Amino acid sequence: MKAAMEGLLFLKGSDGLTIAELCNLLDAKEEIVKNTLQELYQDYQNEDRGITLEFLGEHFKLTTKKEQRHYYEQLVKEEVNSSLSQSALETLAIIAYNEPITRIEIDEIRGVNSSYVIRKLMIKNLIQEVGRSELPGHPKQYGVTNAFLDYFGLSGIQDLPKIEPKEEEEEETNLFESKYQESISKES
Repeated sequence: MKAAMEGLLFLKGSDGLTIAELCNLLDAKEEIVKNTLQELYQDYQNEDRGITLEFLGEHFKLTTKKEQRHYYEQLVKEEVNSSLSQSALETLAIIAYNEPITRIEIDEIRGVNSSYVIRKLMIKNLIQEVGRSELPGHPKQYGVTNAFLDYFGLSGIQDLPKIEPKEEEEEETNLFESKYQESISKES
């Protein structure tokens, strides 16, 4: 069964397979599939193996080992990261942390029109349309894809780094009291 599972994962490529899909394809119980996945994972832990088994985006996938990344980069000249602009990375972060989110909401956060960037991210399969908002006109809502999760090495959106809210020490000014104090000091 291990050889069949390895072959299925290889054929599925970057899409990967869920446990339920593996159970169905291998006509096996979940416990057996999980044990076989564990065995396969252990097999790939040897230093002489160039690939490993990872759980990314709710799917099990065969991936290359990070330790040999510099070799792979020589083969693949243009990576997604090198072709993503600062505005694309900013838009990706906004979508990832706020999905589902509309283009107008993204524009409000960024302060500029994001239509072009959103189209580029969709072409790169890093974001996708995930529904329609109840707002007037029912604008499209966007979310990240499994390709986004794969690229950033996340098993799910919950693995994004936590962002601590910035503490701003703003003094609230009572305009009435401020004006009253000014009047008193002028009269004195």
